[in-house]
Amino acid sequence: MAADTPHALRPGADRPVIAGLLLAAGGGRRLGGRPKALLSYRGRPLVENAVRVLRAAGCGPVHVVLGASAAEVRERTDLTGCVVVDNPDWTEGMGSSLRAGLRSLAGTDAVAALVSLVDQPGIGAAAVARVLAAYRSPDSLVAAAYDGERGHPVLFGSARWSDIERTATGDQGARTHLREHTGALTLVECADIAEAFDIDTPPDLARLA
Repeated sequence: MAADTPHALRPGADRPVIAGLLLAAGGGRRLGGRPKALLSYRGRPLVENAVRVLRAAGCGPVHVVLGASAAEVRERTDLTGCVVVDNPDWTEGMGSSLRAGLRSLAGTDAVAALVSLVDQPGIGAAAVARVLAAYRSPDSLVAAAYDGERGHPVLFGSARWSDIERTATGDQGARTHLREHTGALTLVECADIAEAFDIDTPPDLARLA
């Protein structure tokens, strides 16, 4: 973990429990139906890299939402220590995966969820740690920004989960909640330490090399 990470986010009894919530259900329709979780990155499946990033930044526990080819992803990847959540409705879009992930956190001692996407390998632990460091309370709403534009990851305090579950639909994810609560949103600039590209189309695969 970076040396300048605040003490409150280091492992220890006084550290708030902020879960990592990795959305990894996408079927890669524009990639010829190749599940994004299984794309190769640095010799291992992309989902493993995303889990490592969350853990290195200080998230714990880590919940991983699977959808497309979920059984194959479980078989071919090492998700030891993760809570793996199956989303049978993954074809409905990101909103369904976000709802499934937040439901899996209900009843835990997590005070917030740090939501990341499996297909953004340019966002590393340093950026995630910056967003984590902005947590203040279960009402926190924090997002990474890139040259002032909101991006991922996004941190949702637990007081916001029920409204997000209610409003997250289709591919919009939590956009409705974010739009309705703009005044409460803290943006954390991360363009100096991360690249927020997505792996969506065949030309994007070059970024995994």
